[in-house]
Amino acid sequence: MATRPQSVISPAQSDDSGDDQADNQRDLFLATYRWMLLARLSEDRLSALWKAGKIVGGVYLGRGQEALSAALGVNLRKGSDIFAPLIRDQAGRLAFGEPLIESMQTYLGSRLGPMRGRDGNIHRGRPREGYYAMISHLGCMVSAIAGGLMAKRFQGDSDFVGATCIGDGGMSTGSFHEAMNMAAVEKLPLIVLAANNQYAYSTPSSRQFACADLVDRAIGYGFAGHSVDGTSLTDCLATIGKAVAAARAGGGPQLIVGTILRLAGHAEHDDASYVDPIIRHKPFAVDCLRAAEEMILAKGWLAQSDLATLRNAVMNEIDDAVSTAQKEPVPDAGTEDWCALSSRHLVDGHLA
Repeated sequence: MATRPQSVISPAQSDDSGDDQADNQRDLFLATYRWMLLARLSEDRLSALWKAGKIVGGVYLGRGQEALSAALGVNLRKGSDIFAPLIRDQAGRLAFGEPLIESMQTYLGSRLGPMRGRDGNIHRGRPREGYYAMISHLGCMVSAIAGGLMAKRFQGDSDFVGATCIGDGGMSTGSFHEAMNMAAVEKLPLIVLAANNQYAYSTPSSRQFACADLVDRAIGYGFAGHSVDGTSLTDCLATIGKAVAAARAGGGPQLIVGTILRLAGHAEHDDASYVDPIIRHKPFAVDCLRAAEEMILAKGWLAQSDLATLRNAVMNEIDDAVSTAQKEPVPDAGTEDWCALSSRHLVDGHLA
């Protein structure tokens, strides 16, 4: 299981009903909120570092997508399930169990990070631990997860699911369609979480697909389909939890489509000036993090002072990770003997 957050998440008030289910829902909500907060604030720091010229390459923010992403991460079991996050899934990565330091090491080019300071940013993962590195060719991760699920099936494993994420733009790629079809035929325990964030880079939804709702595609594939309000953490936890449970119980592939607005550009080099101002006032343009905080206060689960304490604790955690990564050594091609290929023995000159 993913490492669960500590401390400040202790509720300020108990639920008067004393109902265990209500208590569990509250605790899950608060724990997931903390992953969302950690993701948001750590990405804010990465944005600042990028603008200061401390990061080479792109920085892709999941701002506005944290509820969807974190709700998926907390519903997976590290050690048995497999997970392939997308570029905007920092919240899901953390909730699945990725240490924050690994994110900072990768972005800041530390030789001690999972990418040894090479490549960068979001192509990190630990495949042997069921945590797949992102493939930039969108849609291909569905194939990778489907293949991983087939491998686990052949090995005789049981009680597992595989999950990956996609955006509305990626859902139009050929590799996405091919993998979805194969997963349906094989009835794999696959969860595909799609964030309809209204833009594929700068292309609006109206120029991407003609169906009324992307979840309608599930019927064509032979999938179960679920729509979710991506701005509501409550809705995300309930819907994604239901879909993961169905896949784990043998219900076959599950497509979940969350409606949101991407609250940042495609990456930090993109000012998102193409976003229609009218869209910014739609219900799906609500900031999921702010909505979660409003609910926490309305329910009396934490006081405003508790939220401030939690934010400070998270900021300290981020400061420590950044400071550590900045002090670590960078790659040295002259002294290191390291190969990015897992199939090194197949490289010319190493066949013997």
